[in-house]
Amino acid sequence: MAFRTATFGLRRMMSTSSVRSADMAFTFAAPNAVHYNAVSVKQVDVPSFSGAFGILPAHVPSLAVLKPGVVTVYEDDGSTKKFFVSSGSVTINDDSSVQILAEEAHKVEDIDLAAARQVLAEAQSAVGSAKDDVERAEAQIAVEVGEALVKAAE
Repeated sequence: MAFRTATFGLRRMMSTSSVRSADMAFTFAAPNAVHYNAVSVKQVDVPSFSGAFGILPAHVPSLAVLKPGVVTVYEDDGSTKKFFVSSGSVTINDDSSVQILAEEAHKVEDIDLAAARQVLAEAQSAVGSAKDDVERAEAQIAVEVGEALVKAAE
């Protein structure tokens, strides 16, 4: 009897919940710029610590932490834009809206490969000269960001 009651309640909830949108409202911001503000897009690919994944309209609601890498935005007109993010979070809502809040975000085409390699070299040097575990951990994070930055620029 309890199973029937639970099943009936679940069916009723599903039948009365709102229809999920075929559009995806995308907001993408960082301290340096708001790159998208509730703009309709086809798809967004993100790098996360649980693995890279693509987001389409009606994606299951989720939260994820971004790792250093490239966010790819597939716009409704067919164009593609790529952004390097150092870290941040992505929120996928039940209404097909998606928000990315990045610590840093820059267009991939604006990244200077030589400067990215310099950032990586300095971070690797900092790992070797770290005086304690905290400095070593901070330097290792900088290495991860530097490696992702160089990969994005290549």
